[in-house]
Formats: sequence, C-alpha cells, structure tokens
Amino acid sequence: MIELDDQNVPEKITWESTDSQSKEALAVTAFNLSLWDHQYKNTLKIDLWTKEMPVDEMKRFFYEMLQTMGDSFLRATGEKAIVEDLRDYCAHFADKMEIKQ
Repeated sequence: MIELDDQNVPEKITWESTDSQSKEALAVTAFNLSLWDHQYKNTLKIDLWTKEMPVDEMKRFFYEMLQTMGDSFLRATGEKAIVEDLRDYCAHFADKMEIKQ
C-alpha cells in the first residue's frame, strides 16, 4: 500500500507477501517494479521512494538491485561472462558510492 501526501509524493509504503514468515504488512522506504511489454518491446517501470528515504540507503538499494538483476539475468540466460562484467561494475559502483560490501 502506498500513502501519498497532498502533492502525490509517497509518505509511507507497506507491502505484504503470502509466502512471508511475517503475516503483517512491512514498512519499506523504496519500491522498484519493472514489467516487459512484449507487444511494444519495452520496459514499463514504477520507481517510488518515500520522502524519508536516506541517500545512503538509496545508494545501497541501487547497488543491491544491480546485484540481484545479475542473479536473475544469469538464471534467465546462462550468460556467465556478462554477469561477471556486471559484478565488476557493481564493485566499482560500491567503491564510488562508498558502500560497505
């Protein structure tokens, strides 16, 4: 669930999952969803974050999204070499953003 302020900026985001160990909605500060449109061959996206999302956590969030996208890409395609390149970039990203790994 997304609660917006009077200017449609997210103030609170909660989510729940049927396979979660916790049976209650969890508060989160960012959300990223990507969908593939087969007909038009493009990506549809929703990126939301609350006003309270700290910049250091946003950097970490993007780092972890890149890492997990590599995992997903490897499972989907088996392309090990390019995933290794992505891992190298993730290490570079973490270094530049001063993210502790």
